[in-house]
Amino acid sequence: MEREVAERNMTFWEHLDELRRVVFRSALILFSVAIIFFLFKDFIFSIVFAPTKDSFPLYRMANYLMREMGRPELEPFNLKVINIDLPAQFFIHISTSFYFALVVCTPVILYLLWTFVSPALYARERKAAVGAFSFAAIFFYAGVLIGYYLLFPLTLRFLGTYQVLEEVDNQISLKSYISTFFSLILIMGIVFELPTVAALLSKLGLLYKHTLKKYRRHAFVVLLILAAIITPTGDPFTLIAVGVPLYLLYEISILMCRKKPADS
Repeated sequence: MEREVAERNMTFWEHLDELRRVVFRSALILFSVAIIFFLFKDFIFSIVFAPTKDSFPLYRMANYLMREMGRPELEPFNLKVINIDLPAQFFIHISTSFYFALVVCTPVILYLLWTFVSPALYARERKAAVGAFSFAAIFFYAGVLIGYYLLFPLTLRFLGTYQVLEEVDNQISLKSYISTFFSLILIMGIVFELPTVAALLSKLGLLYKHTLKKYRRHAFVVLLILAAIITPTGDPFTLIAVGVPLYLLYEISILMCRKKPADS
């Protein structure tokens, strides 16, 4: 208790110094894990480029469903990625290692952030934040997995095979592929933090269940627009594939929020 009071009474510069230590530890962990991934180049890029091949789980599942419905299977899909910039492969190797490290280290970074924030919170606020930080990593990973196994393959298959004319072949650059890959996956990971944020605000008394229910229709339209922004393809199937999980997140947020005290 005395330690908590002392930490709460720290000066601005002492808080800044503590934040610097948290940032330094996070950066050190990220750098160390990134080096490990850098050394396992074949492993990480086999994951990154798996959606370019017919053997990817989503494509095999789609073909299975097509066969069960008596419909023809999807056309063969094996996308070739090219490099047109001399140093690109080396620098993309570095950036990809970093992004993989960022995904893996998310729980550790959240924990370090928690150690910095928690002394400034009161007991009720701390109890609320513990639950939010605990679920944050789970929802982040769920978003990343949906981005990897669903959103990115759908986007890749649509854009990778789309042609304005048969004479115009698609040649996907390495830089474009990697940029789209991590943008979509990390965006989904961040968007999936919606229930965590809603639960935290609810525990702090800033958001209640009835508020989210009241604006459910408005949220549906906003989430549909967000899904359209996230998905660059614009086709209805991909829009639904992204929009449905986003709306389910909103419903999960309602379940995770508490009722207003007067309504209890």
